[in-house]
Amino acid sequence: MTSRTALIMIDMQNMYLQQERRSALGWPPIWEFDRVVAECAALLEAARDAGVPVIYTRQTSRVDGADMTPSMRRLLRDAPADESPIGAEEEWGSAILDAVAPAPGDIVMEKHRWDAFFQTDLDQILRNLDVTRLIVAGLQTNVCVETTSRTGMMKNFDVAVPEDAVSTDGEALHRAALDSLRVLYVEVAPWRELLAPDAAWERRFTTPGYGRQPADMATIVGR
Repeated sequence: MTSRTALIMIDMQNMYLQQERRSALGWPPIWEFDRVVAECAALLEAARDAGVPVIYTRQTSRVDGADMTPSMRRLLRDAPADESPIGAEEEWGSAILDAVAPAPGDIVMEKHRWDAFFQTDLDQILRNLDVTRLIVAGLQTNVCVETTSRTGMMKNFDVAVPEDAVSTDGEALHRAALDSLRVLYVEVAPWRELLAPDAAWERRFTTPGYGRQPADMATIVGR
């Protein structure tokens, strides 16, 4: 871990406590939600103690859905009335969970897409902070965490995802997303390893078959 590292905490919002509303949209519970919230809280405390800048994102949308993607607009159109777990920015569902509440000095920014860089000030904020490394944590592994991580790499940041401080709609999606990130050479490890003073973030270069399943490796070797 270097002094040029920032922690981006993605969408840790009350909407994930509204499972009845999420279920109405076909979204299952977040895998190991309580454990992941606790790990995110511990990660935030450790990052602040280490002097690492903390940036939160909040996913928000207009009540009328005018700023949503076409697919989300169709999903909400066909759902029972008032079932959006995202809601307007002033609603309780879009507020950050008390268990991981921002502290003085943390930055909180809103986003309207899965990518935290899309039409936000995130890139400018990180450049002003002289950041070169990103730890992207929070929810959901295969959606906003993965999308933000991919864009971060495209913008020449060194990116890591703490495997114990992210989750999504089920273990299978979670693990598949982490493997997709590994194949892109995102550093995937427990957050305590990523924040260690001597963390080199080099396993992606030193681990054979990083992000690939045994069956995939057998196919590669057999060629």
